Amino acid sequence: MSDVPSKAEVLAVDPVWSRIHEEAEDVLAHEPAMGCVLHSSVFQVGSLKDALAYRFAHKLTTSEVSEQALKELAGFAYADDPDLEFAARADMVATLERDPACDTLLQPLLYFKGFQAVQAYRIAHWLWMKGRRHLAYFIQARISELFGVDIHPGASVGKGIMIDHAHSIVIGETAVVGDNVSLLHSVTLGGTGKQHDDRHPKIGDGVLIGAGAKVLGNVTIGHCSRVAAGSVVLTDVPSNKTVAGVPARIVGEAGCAQPSSTMNQLLSASGANE
Repeated sequence: MSDVPSKAEVLAVDPVWSRIHEEAEDVLAHEPAMGCVLHSSVFQVGSLKDALAYRFAHKLTTSEVSEQALKELAGFAYADDPDLEFAARADMVATLERDPACDTLLQPLLYFKGFQAVQAYRIAHWLWMKGRRHLAYFIQARISELFGVDIHPGASVGKGIMIDHAHSIVIGETAVVGDNVSLLHSVTLGGTGKQHDDRHPKIGDGVLIGAGAKVLGNVTIGHCSRVAAGSVVLTDVPSNKTVAGVPARIVGEAGCAQPSSTMNQLLSASGANE
């Protein structure tokens, strides 16, 4: 008798994967033209991590590195480090909860380049930590080419990450991003100067960084703070504050317990100074 669980057994014990299956069945019933996508990405794979591995490989494959090789690589990564799948689940739920354009768990898996870029980065980071740096760089380059997102594989990124729209996101090599962080398009977590040491920002848990904001240098954004759209942050930001401007300055309190969850970017909501 095989010890491998059946599809029904997996669906029964995995509510996230079960919900994705149900959502895919609903889509197929209303849009048969999506059949090939849904069968290859959901119905013909046995679990969420298998679906993640398939999407990673299918998206990043080139004439030089085959889809099968990338799928096997992703499978090894998910088997070696279960936290990769755990983080993907947290990212998926974060996207559903925070993005008003997201109605299903299926959407980030199939369509959202912010979610897909972060999952590909996670495999590149796994490679980086294993010392397999050239393959990690290859994946970084493919993420940038495909999604317009450039996350260095040496960066440390927590779980529950939501990147909305995701165009032109840059996260540098020594950056650290905490848990439950939300980033909007064109955010840069970059360095200053040409030094090779610790040179990139440290972003606390629960932080919201608005569209076009730049955080530069080895500065710290405290837990549950907000960076207003278009701001340039060059100095440390305390926890639970809102900063805005060029250069950014404190303009008020964060306005809520965890700005990344509420996604409220109105400065008036934080009690900002007039």
